[in-house]
Amino acid sequence: MENNPMINIEEELADGFPTLNRFKEILFDANSNIELSENDRKIMQRRLEKKFVEVMEILRISRNDPNSQDTARRISKMFVNELMWGRFNAPPQITVFPNRKKVDELIISKGITVMSLCSHHWQPISGECAIGYIPGEYVFGLSKLSRIVDWFSRRGQIQEELGEQIADFIEETIHPRALGVVIKAKHYCMIARGVKSNETNSLMVTSVMRGLLLDEFNLRNEFLKLIEQN
Repeated sequence: MENNPMINIEEELADGFPTLNRFKEILFDANSNIELSENDRKIMQRRLEKKFVEVMEILRISRNDPNSQDTARRISKMFVNELMWGRFNAPPQITVFPNRKKVDELIISKGITVMSLCSHHWQPISGECAIGYIPGEYVFGLSKLSRIVDWFSRRGQIQEELGEQIADFIEETIHPRALGVVIKAKHYCMIARGVKSNETNSLMVTSVMRGLLLDEFNLRNEFLKLIEQN
């Protein structure tokens, strides 16, 4: 039986999980955000690299294999700076403009890339997001919707909460009269494991409707038809 003085799972479950790590740093939800400095992220990356070396050794992967010599560094860099960068970086700068012409029809951006990480198995979630809104006093600069989606996606996530987080952020920023967020994505925790090849073409679809898009059936149908058109 292995003796690990650092972690006792039974004791942690009995007392509740810790709120600080062994470096006395706060622990927080996979899909939450605390901005870290560049130096803090570099320290995190170095610590993570050491742990991935241990993982490779446990999996009996020789680093004498030329294809695996630098793998631990690559993986740690990928997690900190790419797959989970939304956890550690400030939100994107959001440019909004006054709705001078009093636009009261749907504004839609679709085909927004979603690249996320399932917080259950740490497998990719890959898909697209469509956002539609009727503005109130303000409208977004078009690229900002893509930046918002990417910032919330690049974390450990579940798709249901991702859509809600995006919608909450948009509502808090411009207070639209209507808002819809639809995400369609493949989950590699289903494709690469579990039911495997039977699910290679399956998509998970989630929607969040707020304001007039929640209350008015015809408007909601118009939005859903528009996002399906090529």
